Amino acid sequence: MKVAVLSFAHVHAATYLQLLRERPDIELIAADPDAEPEDPTRGKALADELGIPYRSSYEAALAEQPRAVIVTSENARHRHLVEQAAAAGAHILCEKPLATTETDALAMIEACETAGVSLMTAYPVRFHPAFASLRHALTDGSLGRLLSVHGVNNSSPPSLERSWFADLALAGGGAVMDHTVHIADLLDVLLDGEQPTHVYAVANNRLSPAPDTATKDVETAGLITLTYPRGLTATIDCSWSHPATHPTWGGLSLTCVTERAQAEFDAFPPLLTGYNTPEASPRWEPSTVDLDAAMLNSFLTAARTGQRAHPDGHTGLRTLRIVLAAYESLTTGQPATIPNTT
Repeated sequence: MKVAVLSFAHVHAATYLQLLRERPDIELIAADPDAEPEDPTRGKALADELGIPYRSSYEAALAEQPRAVIVTSENARHRHLVEQAAAAGAHILCEKPLATTETDALAMIEACETAGVSLMTAYPVRFHPAFASLRHALTDGSLGRLLSVHGVNNSSPPSLERSWFADLALAGGGAVMDHTVHIADLLDVLLDGEQPTHVYAVANNRLSPAPDTATKDVETAGLITLTYPRGLTATIDCSWSHPATHPTWGGLSLTCVTERAQAEFDAFPPLLTGYNTPEASPRWEPSTVDLDAAMLNSFLTAARTGQRAHPDGHTGLRTLRIVLAAYESLTTGQPATIPNTT
């Protein structure tokens, strides 16, 4: 099956390329015409380094009629590439967040539904087997009613690797845009798509990755509180609070309080921790499944069989609405409401 990766702008693009090139069932092509010619981390330079056939334009890649397309551009450029891929008849996996505006997200969903292709949002953490166990424990009734959830998704600032993450026009926002959606997706699974009624957010940009790094236009730390119709309260710490010297890129965890228990989920627990004396740095041996590989496998199976991919574009839209409500709250200083659209 032919798969095209469009744009290498996102930090996850290289990971997807490496995973796909190892699969004997995939004929991989890629295009990243928006890259600066001298940038060794993108464009033809990266494709050549990874040994991946490169096309000079998105149009050239789509002209080869790939069965599946992965969009890993800057957030604000998702819509154009998704619409192009849908018009070419390809099933699509779009990097999160689905878009930076509700208008763009709705247009992307409509384009894919009109073309009869799947639109999947890149939320790999929901594929963790430990999360599946958590969901089962919370839904089988043994723990009683879910009362509250505290989610944490922290990392070092992605702008250290890709400067556009600190560009408001391209990213749509900072840490709130970048990290709220992963926890929001897990809540979406646990609550069967139920949306909060109120969203309250606080944020600042005091966590600057470096003195000479421009992050003044986007927030680097945020805390969001969600209130649901059933009375459940959830909080999301979405900060870029890990220093560049941290042994991992970041982490993601949930603490769920129920009537009878407290259940905890850690997506990236360490197998071993210690200290590397020669390098004078902490050591961290991760213990987890490859969530990106699990997500890609689900997407490619759906593309191959024509089944609907999950999490779909509507999931991406629901999680985006939470983010947009958070930004409204940051503007007004008051809780923002999410209209009931069901």
